[in-house]
Amino acid sequence: MILHSNIIGEGKPFVILHGFLGMGDNWKTLAKQFSESNYQVHLVDQRNHGRSFHSEDFDYELMADDLKAYCEAHNLNDIILLGHSMGGKTAMLFSALYPELLKKLIVADISPRYYPVHHDTILEGLSSLDFSEIKSRGEADKALSNYIKDQGIRMFLLKNLYWVEKGQLGLRINLPVLKDNVAEVGEALPIHATFEKDTLFLRGDRSEYIGEQDEAIIHRHFPNSEIVTISNAGHWLHAENPEDFYQAVINFLY
Repeated sequence: MILHSNIIGEGKPFVILHGFLGMGDNWKTLAKQFSESNYQVHLVDQRNHGRSFHSEDFDYELMADDLKAYCEAHNLNDIILLGHSMGGKTAMLFSALYPELLKKLIVADISPRYYPVHHDTILEGLSSLDFSEIKSRGEADKALSNYIKDQGIRMFLLKNLYWVEKGQLGLRINLPVLKDNVAEVGEALPIHATFEKDTLFLRGDRSEYIGEQDEAIIHRHFPNSEIVTISNAGHWLHAENPEDFYQAVINFLY
């Protein structure tokens, strides 16, 4: 099965991979900007996310192979690949496995190292949503607020809401499988995985995902990498400071 995508613009291939519990459409505004610089931007939904297929199996090797199948189906090569968080982990492994398909790699706010599970409250909140009772986005938001106080995070998560049929809401993500396999999201890049082409790591100055302790492991796996800090931004740096994020990417590409 081939991953679902939203393709914007014409030109050189630029593939964007979203993070855990996200979807390609989270990146639509930036994608339109990138497309104005002669890029065809592919906003890809990873397995068990967005409009892509659901599967009982979920790990980074499978997601990297999903992306390879997608590239083959769309005849993509010499790709600019950008991945955020979980999508960054997929992108890192893909670059090590299939370097011949890539021109440059961009990783947003994630390191190659292992991260402990830290999505428990979010997953518990999403699991609590009873769609036999919840009949509107507002009702879903109110129920989710019992678990997640940050309105921005709730808005991000509730982008997964859709009408399964008239009067019946549901979530696009494959929540049971993601809950069962959440530990996979934090897995480290294999120790011998490397990518020697130009690579950009972007980190938010308010995020703890990439710290000084990560610089050595980044340069070990990606010897031709640079690390750029986006000011006034946390983990969702592309949403919190899209102007500086866009400019950092464009500076790297040109």
